[in-house]
Amino acid sequence: MDVKRQKNQLELAFMAEDRSEAPRTAKEGTETPMAKRGTEHPVLPDLLMEEVCQRDNLSKALQRVKQNGGSPGIDGMTVKRLLGYLKKHWPRIRAELLTSRYQPQPVKRVEIAKPGGKGMRQLGIPTVLDRFIEQAVMQVLQRYWDRTFSEHSYGFRPGRNAHQAITQAQQYVEQGYHWVVDMDLEKFFDRVNHDRLMARLAERITDKRVLKLIRAFLNAGVMENGLVSPRTEGAPQGGPLSPFLSNVVLDELDRQLERRGHRFVRYADDCNIYVRSERAGHRVMASISRFITRKLKLQVNQSKSRVDRPWRRKFLGFRLLWGKQIKRGIAPSALLRFKSRVRQLTRRNRGVTVQQMVEQLQLYLRGWRGYFGYSQTPTVLARLDSWIRRRLRGVAWKQWKRGKRRFAALRRLDINQDLAARTAGSVHGPWRISRSPALSFAFPNSYFDSLGLVLLAEQGSA
Repeated sequence: MDVKRQKNQLELAFMAEDRSEAPRTAKEGTETPMAKRGTEHPVLPDLLMEEVCQRDNLSKALQRVKQNGGSPGIDGMTVKRLLGYLKKHWPRIRAELLTSRYQPQPVKRVEIAKPGGKGMRQLGIPTVLDRFIEQAVMQVLQRYWDRTFSEHSYGFRPGRNAHQAITQAQQYVEQGYHWVVDMDLEKFFDRVNHDRLMARLAERITDKRVLKLIRAFLNAGVMENGLVSPRTEGAPQGGPLSPFLSNVVLDELDRQLERRGHRFVRYADDCNIYVRSERAGHRVMASISRFITRKLKLQVNQSKSRVDRPWRRKFLGFRLLWGKQIKRGIAPSALLRFKSRVRQLTRRNRGVTVQQMVEQLQLYLRGWRGYFGYSQTPTVLARLDSWIRRRLRGVAWKQWKRGKRRFAALRRLDINQDLAARTAGSVHGPWRISRSPALSFAFPNSYFDSLGLVLLAEQGSA
């Protein structure tokens, strides 16, 4: 579907919306009461729900939901069916939103394995329609709220990312703050206090319809095994609104740390505070833990939180490497997860060709490189490139199966007769043979380049 046709369909779905109802927001770059962060809470417009239902905002929300994809909720509706549903039912849904009658459906409970196989993480998957409404609400609130958040907060914010967070942490260590208070909040999304969160939102939101809708999303409940359980605390992970709400809750922590003059970096519920001595670290750990428990009504995970050297801790999948220069490295646990995934994709008994295997590797390698390519350890990346190619050579060797076939295949690839015979008659397994001269000549790096194999380092090694 071309862009023009898609735009026409979006406008068709939201034809009932009247642009004149919503107040216009300030243009990008225009000075507003929220342009500078302070302790005050600028109040948002009274007709906030009209802004949520504005056509441009809804079109952006729909596009975002379609881009994110995801599984259906409890009603089984897929993302592909959402546009058609909105064309038919949007006038009714809009009327319900404007009159505080919209009722979200319970979220679907889904469990996914945590990284490293350390237990399960519970997600709550809203219906596609609820995800669309949440996205529309989040976009409006974020437009006003984001510029008042702390400059030390990097998670779930436009124009900010994990790379900026790890760079800021690196700069603190380079400035001599060689101890880190690494704080982990225990089951943060499951323990957000609804009353405290709604009170924070009500400080700035005067449109009661928006407040009532957010409360309805928080209280929608969870469906598991056909039964709906009520929810009295927590913000379910899986909806577009939850990350924004987490920043609203933890903005109070940011302000407290700023008032105390701490150097810190926060990405969602991962917070690192950098200090000059171990003694200062333990003092900060104790006082901030008390603030989190008593004021925010949250729990610090004592088993995961620690005062330590930054190069002994991981942060957002990276670790800082100690030396003449502080460099960004990849955390060992992230490397283990990477190798585990590549092993799954390059199993020798998968029954696919090397070419097909490379095609299936591409998406994962490209995404991984986009994130961890930010490390400053090109040698590590080059070793991973070499390791991947070696696994692929082993796959080809395994698929040739027997000595005669292996000998014939090597000869076809211009390997001389003696070397081909010695290699084909070897008793060693595929992994050992994968680094033999015969297979290195038969499948040089240029061969994998011709298949389009993504390199993690700028230049791979043999």
